[in-house]
Amino acid sequence: MKHMVSYKLKPERVAENEGLILAVFESLMQMRPAGLRYATFRLGDGVSFVHLVSHEEADSVNALTTLPAFKAFTAGIKDRCEVAPQRFDMTEVGSYGFFGI
Repeated sequence: MKHMVSYKLKPERVAENEGLILAVFESLMQMRPAGLRYATFRLGDGVSFVHLVSHEEADSVNALTTLPAFKAFTAGIKDRCEVAPQRFDMTEVGSYGFFGI
């Protein structure tokens, strides 16, 4: 499954949000869950973020959402946002080196 999540933060909450995101990536680097690909981008306005996720677990458990660091990130996301997160499911039409081979 592939999806994108986008949202816009309150300007004073950007650094906090980035710190929480970096904690998620540190956890992922330690755990290295199979079948998960994840990237986060801050857009040019400095306050909007996009997360791209691809996960293909045999047991239908998303390794990302079970991480304590990810739970900490999502716990206060609505309070940090001016525009709440929106999730969009995606169907890959084509890519080159983005989600692996």
